[in-house]
Amino acid sequence: MALCSDLLVIEDRAVLGYPPARVWGVPTTALWAHRIGITRARQLLFTGDCISGTEAAAWGLAVEAAPREELDARFERWLGRIARVPVNQLVMHKQLLNQAVVAQGLAQAQVLATFFDGIARHTPEGYAFQRAAMEHGWKAAVHARDAPFDEP
Repeated sequence: MALCSDLLVIEDRAVLGYPPARVWGVPTTALWAHRIGITRARQLLFTGDCISGTEAAAWGLAVEAAPREELDARFERWLGRIARVPVNQLVMHKQLLNQAVVAQGLAQAQVLATFFDGIARHTPEGYAFQRAAMEHGWKAAVHARDAPFDEP
């Protein structure tokens, strides 16, 4: 959901990433490279690692990271600034930016990502993950998937 947000104000201690990239998933939004660049997208998707809200802001995924108790006020500040721009201007800006991403091939990448996501769930590893979730529960299956990536 964070990748689909126009502007993201995030808790500094939030955790963002796509751990299913390890087994049983390809992100169908296909927005990682568009939002944070190809190198950082590779870093997160090749490992399934996550980043903090502070890192997300530093990487340009979020416009700001703040402590939880300040989030509402920070969001309201952004909302107030945006509200000063006429709606017709906002609509044109959003359409322009969306078209730029479409021209870069987002629609085709999303089709391919959806196709790959389906394939990822029907690999030997995907089936093993599903079996583990059915036999031992979702949390246990996710823990088993992610445990080898935990740092010492």
